[in-house]
Amino acid sequence: MPGAAVAIQTFGDFLGFNPHCHILCTDGCFYGDGMFRVAPLYDLKKLEKIFQRQILKMLLQKGKITKDLAAMLSNWRHSGFNVFCGLRMQPGDAEAMENLARYIIRASFSQERMTYFSDESKVVYRSKDNKKGKTFDALEWLVAMCSHVPNKGEQMVRYYGYYSYYSNLCRSKREKQNKDDVVPCILEPEVPSKEYRKNWARLIQKIYEVDPLTCRKCSREMKVISVIEDEEVIKKIIKHLGLWGVKTRPPPKTAGPPKPLKHTFDYSTSQLPSSDKWLYVDVEYPDAYPS
Repeated sequence: MPGAAVAIQTFGDFLGFNPHCHILCTDGCFYGDGMFRVAPLYDLKKLEKIFQRQILKMLLQKGKITKDLAAMLSNWRHSGFNVFCGLRMQPGDAEAMENLARYIIRASFSQERMTYFSDESKVVYRSKDNKKGKTFDALEWLVAMCSHVPNKGEQMVRYYGYYSYYSNLCRSKREKQNKDDVVPCILEPEVPSKEYRKNWARLIQKIYEVDPLTCRKCSREMKVISVIEDEEVIKKIIKHLGLWGVKTRPPPKTAGPPKPLKHTFDYSTSQLPSSDKWLYVDVEYPDAYPS
């Protein structure tokens, strides 16, 4: 059984109407006596298509749109639907879970980004990056805030599957009977060894917690167009990007046996002669033994 916590939000950066959902979902399914099996890597494009189809189907059933409009939206190159999948959070990472949970249930506006001018009855609201701002009339600002207040009894955070009320109730009963232990292990998806080795992107993401197929600029999934194996072509590409002359960090030095300490003595302030021949100097013939 999978689990998900869905937070419904209707606001954008400047309190405009921008309906979207933040979802905390399990990266697999719970089964048996609390065992957890990790699911294979999601195909975001297919997931986006399923999400779009279900939303249009719901709007059709409620009579909000027509079939012609639904067909037109389905054929758009940029449909306006988008699915983003963040990095996996490992079990026990309470700080990351808390930060993400606080983000998805945040309020529609931030008081720190709001400035009220009482003389003009104006409100200036700044963007997240503090580069843009929008001026509202005081009453317009109140209307914008109230438009995102949920109706009475409407739940904006909903729990499904393993995190639902019924599942939590069953787990609490098992805990009272001392039958619900800590998850014993996490099982990786059962796929053939050759196929799993080919999934290099998932292995890199699992080790370095960075998805190599996610674009840094638009955060969308990138596709592998071709695989280049020619050394000369690779060299030209790296030189064009200005990465050929970048010095890498040298490997760490191997730990060898400690070097013997060298002791030095400073005789500059000593009151003794610079040579030990004075012990054998004849007092009557001192010139016979120069220092």
